Amino acid sequence: MVLTAKVFRVNADAKLGVIAQKLRDFRRVDVVREGDREIELVTDVHDITGGKDYVTGVFSRDKLVRIKQRGGVVPVVRTVDAYIEFRDRGDKIFLIVLQQKHFANFVATTLSNALFLNFRSIVEARIPHERLVELHERNPDGTRLIWFDQVDYPGVEKLALAGPSLMDTSMYDEALRHGKIWYIVFVSREKSRVFGLTRNAVFTAFSRLSEQDFLEHVRTEVIPLLE
Repeated sequence: MVLTAKVFRVNADAKLGVIAQKLRDFRRVDVVREGDREIELVTDVHDITGGKDYVTGVFSRDKLVRIKQRGGVVPVVRTVDAYIEFRDRGDKIFLIVLQQKHFANFVATTLSNALFLNFRSIVEARIPHERLVELHERNPDGTRLIWFDQVDYPGVEKLALAGPSLMDTSMYDEALRHGKIWYIVFVSREKSRVFGLTRNAVFTAFSRLSEQDFLEHVRTEVIPLLE
């Protein structure tokens, strides 16, 4: 199973203890009418734990889905969960959301409003292009794919190098002169696991590993790269 996480940056003065308390207090109920029924859809955070430099929990959101059943349509409440982790790096606090990027964006926006009363206090984290260059050049044999964006060739938005093209240093140098690394697929040196990483901190594991192992890679390999 492919695992994906997206990392965000807390763009506000915040303490983990205050964040933990506000997460415990957060609960939103939306009532929708379905025929003659009123259905409650709950959004909350539960299973909250914390330590010196982290606060974790599970963000849950109810969604109403309609399924066909014997010629009719039946409304069913489906809950989508995402593990969340606020991690204090010392200089900044980051939010890890273990879910696909679209739901992760929803989680970040919802928590920004719940914790800080605005939608601007949890923002996308960024990895400087230069650090992705270093990631590739430290172990070029481990790189499987590079996508470049901000390409200055007329009519070209993105450029990809893979396979033999990556082994051709002249092609890589040429691409580097005309664009910036947006996405890189690489093999980790330690356990030969395959990961993908974007400049806006979407991290994907293509190798089979547990959620805890995956999260440890986020903490040790992605968080240090963030600006």
